[in-house]
Amino acid sequence: MAQRWWGGPGQEPGINEVPIERFLQGVDQLQAEGCDRVAIIGSSYGAVAALLAATRDMRIDVVIAESPSHVVWQCSGVGRDGSAWPPRSSHTWGGVPLPYMTWDPRVWPPAGTVNPAYRPMHELSLRTFAEDIEAASIPVEAARADIILVAGGADALWPSAASAHAIAERLRRHGKEVMLVEHPAAGHSICLPGEPYLAQGPDRNWGGEPAADRALGAEAWDVIVHRLML
Repeated sequence: MAQRWWGGPGQEPGINEVPIERFLQGVDQLQAEGCDRVAIIGSSYGAVAALLAATRDMRIDVVIAESPSHVVWQCSGVGRDGSAWPPRSSHTWGGVPLPYMTWDPRVWPPAGTVNPAYRPMHELSLRTFAEDIEAASIPVEAARADIILVAGGADALWPSAASAHAIAERLRRHGKEVMLVEHPAAGHSICLPGEPYLAQGPDRNWGGEPAADRALGAEAWDVIVHRLML
């Protein structure tokens, strides 16, 4: 099931205070249709949402987090009020905004930049607001689900490989199994077998190389299929 979770009728126009409960409605529907095991796959902000959902719903058996972040970030896009400012959390739970990391705009790409890279801005933000990391971190150890992390070392949007390692380390500290698949030359747009390749647009730089993105996707797919067949 492909679930639309923002930008649709009755939803927030952007990734701006999106309720985590929305994803659990998808779990409800799958179970109502007879599914006895549930896996969630998400990429980028979707990976964050999938991880957050698994920390709150023990019915989720597997999470595949592509190009993840280990922390909740501020909103991307406008909210129900039609504004992205002031910054607010990308997600809520029980109507309460989750703690989040704020962007440090000092290295925001200049206006008119073609294919801008936002990774430096995210990395600077983690340094500038380091005191907020603990509160904004996703408590992955609370999930019952097995977690598969997929990340490219050349991600130009945000430091997904470093985030995947942070998630893996947190899981290890709590005695959890770690499944991490990475490729040093892959970017933010990981391409699983059979998927069309998502070409970069002028509004952001995904980083990586098409061949590496496909290679990482192929390796990750083997791990995903193996886990789902257990």
